Amino acid sequence: MHFGLPKKYFLPHCAIIICLAFFIGLTIGCGDNDKVALVFSSPNQGDNFNAGDEVKIKLDLPKTFKFDSVVYLLDGKLISKHANADSISLLTKNLPLGYRMITAIITKGDKKDTINTNIVLKTNIVPAQLGYKVVNTFPHDTSAYTEGLSYVEGKILESTGEKGASELKYVDLQSGKTLKRTKLAPQYFGEGSLKIGNKIIMLTWQENLGFIFDAETFKQLGTFPYQNSREGWGLTFDGKNILRTDGTNRIWLMNAANYKEESYLEVYDNNGPVNSLNELEFIDGKIYANVYLSNKIVIINPVSGVVEAMVDLSALVPKNFFKTDSEKQNNVLNGIAWDAKGKRLFVGGKKWPKLYEITLTDTLAK
Repeated sequence: MHFGLPKKYFLPHCAIIICLAFFIGLTIGCGDNDKVALVFSSPNQGDNFNAGDEVKIKLDLPKTFKFDSVVYLLDGKLISKHANADSISLLTKNLPLGYRMITAIITKGDKKDTINTNIVLKTNIVPAQLGYKVVNTFPHDTSAYTEGLSYVEGKILESTGEKGASELKYVDLQSGKTLKRTKLAPQYFGEGSLKIGNKIIMLTWQENLGFIFDAETFKQLGTFPYQNSREGWGLTFDGKNILRTDGTNRIWLMNAANYKEESYLEVYDNNGPVNSLNELEFIDGKIYANVYLSNKIVIINPVSGVVEAMVDLSALVPKNFFKTDSEKQNNVLNGIAWDAKGKRLFVGGKKWPKLYEITLTDTLAK
């Protein structure tokens, strides 16, 4: 990702939970003081579950309390509507991971009351450990601090970082030579890039700004701001949405027409959230992501956010090429490009002297 130590994020989960959890009393009975505060007896606020678990949702109601109906929602979407059900079961097998909000809307006569609680969906699935084979190697510009990498019509589209050195360029795969380039102004730290239609979009790191270029001429056509995401890291396209990372475990889904952030996917493995997701590629229905300051690629289910597999490419790190501790720490694996027609997978690193074509295998290298 960036030069220097990784930016760590401490997401204000407690604040999120507090803001989402509110309880409103519903007046019942004949007397003015006859009130019942409606709450969930289960699940408790912030309870953790693994995807696939059955979650028992139950209201904490007096036995004498009568109501007309209750509607249950998950993240604002209907789960169930019943006349007299004070409990239901929530099946979580195909749900996205992360924080999920459960809502119950209780109706009694002409009065409605809404209560909320949150659960956290995780996974206990251990990612498959994949191996790989190197098929070909190609030269790579050792001044290029690679942030974005993709295969576009026989060429490599690469975007680079570092202030004063950030640029967008087309590169000849065989020779590694730059065919066309445009540089960002020195105040910008360049990040991931993506060709979509006849345009290329390129992120900046902390400047809260994305650039829009003509894909052929590199003429700048405009810019777009970030909304709720913290920073700009990696980009890819799943055929419908632009997928974008911000250095956390979130992958933001952006509208491909106006670049607005519409939702996000939270990524987990069996140890918890997988943070520092960086450069992305969408390959045969799965999301491939570099994990910053590591030499690992994780393969993510695009519906649930579960890390289904990972591959450690540490053996590709150039031996004795980087001299200082800072160079060794920062010039890690980053860059995944996919030739969809040729079914070729390319990987590289920041300022690495080579770009590698690899194939993944089910067997780890010994």
